[in-house]
Amino acid sequence: MVDVAVVGAGQTKYGNHPLGLKGMWAEAAAKAFSSVDGDFDPAAVEEAFIGSLAFGGSQLGNTAALLTEHSGMDGVAVRRVENACASSGFAFRDAWMAIKSGQADVVVAGGIEKMNDLTPERKRYWLGVSGDTEWERLAGLTFPGTYALMARRYFHEFDATHDDLVHVSVKNHLHGSMNADAHIRKEVSFEKAAGGFMVADPLTLYDCCPTSDGASCVVLAADHLAHKFTDTPVWVKGAGAASDNLALHDRPSITQLKATQVASAKAYGMAGLDARQIDLAEVHDCFTIAEVLATEDLGFAQRGEGGRFAREGEGRLNEGTTTVNSSGGLKSKGHPLGATGTGQVVEVFKQL
Repeated sequence: MVDVAVVGAGQTKYGNHPLGLKGMWAEAAAKAFSSVDGDFDPAAVEEAFIGSLAFGGSQLGNTAALLTEHSGMDGVAVRRVENACASSGFAFRDAWMAIKSGQADVVVAGGIEKMNDLTPERKRYWLGVSGDTEWERLAGLTFPGTYALMARRYFHEFDATHDDLVHVSVKNHLHGSMNADAHIRKEVSFEKAAGGFMVADPLTLYDCCPTSDGASCVVLAADHLAHKFTDTPVWVKGAGAASDNLALHDRPSITQLKATQVASAKAYGMAGLDARQIDLAEVHDCFTIAEVLATEDLGFAQRGEGGRFAREGEGRLNEGTTTVNSSGGLKSKGHPLGATGTGQVVEVFKQL
C-alpha cells in the first residue's frame, strides 16, 4: 500500500479571532500551503476533509465547500466531518485513508470552529450534544460535571489527589506560554492553579480548557510525491480509531478510556512501535483529569500511575520520559472543538 506523509501544516492563532469562518480557513490554509518547502499549488489538492462541530452555530448544510472555494481549491471533492471534538482528527484519518487506498495523491485535512460568536447558552448546547443527551444531559449533567465524576472516582481508586491535576495545569500553561498561537499565553503558579474557583468539584477553573475560535489545516501526500514538496516529510506510520459508550453509566469503568486504548494499540501495531518509544504526544486534555487518563491509556504510565506521572513532571518539555502537550494542550493552547485534532497534528509536524 501507499505510504503517506504530512508535507505542510498551519493554523490560525486560537482565541477570540477577528475574522469570520471563511477568513479563518483561508488563513490556516495559506499557512499550511506556504509551509510546504517547494512551490505548492492548491489546485493540486484532489480531496479535502474539514472537521467542524458547530460551524459557528450556522444552519448551513454545504459548509465545507464554502471554505475550500476561498482557499484556491475550487471544485475539489470535499466534505465536512462531524465527530464532536474528534471531528478534524477523523478528517485527518479520512485524508490518510484516501491516499493510503490509492484514491488520491494529495489531500487536505483540517478543522474550523468559531466559538466566541456563540452565547454562553449556545456554547453549552454544542458541548452538551457531544455527550449522552438521552439520559445524562437531560438530568442536568454538564461536561465539567462528567469529568468531575471521573476525577472523583480516580481519586477513590488510586493514589492520587487534586494536586496531581494541578501539576498538569501548571505544565500546560508553561508549554503554552512558549506557543505564539496559544489562546492563553501565560504561566500559572501551583498555588494559583490550586486555588481557582470551583467549577464542578473537584475541578476548578484551572482544570478546564477554554473554548476558542480557530482553524487548522494539514497537507498530506503520497510517497512518490512527498519529496517533491519537502525534503523532510513527516511519515504517518500508524493510525487507529475506536469509540466507546457515550454515557458514563454504560461504561465498565470511568477511570479509563477504552477508545484510547484500542485506537493506540492499532496505531502502535501498524507502526511497529510501543509506548516506550514515543517521545512526544499531543493528547485531549479538555479537563486535566483527561490528560491523566490519556497518559495511562496510551501506555506512558501504568494504570493508576497517571497522577504520579504528572506529579513527577514526566510530561514536561525536554525533561520527562515523554513530552505531553508541548503546544500547551487544550488547557492553554485552547479548544476550537472541530479544529483541535488537526491543530494537534500541526504541533507534532512542527516539532518533528
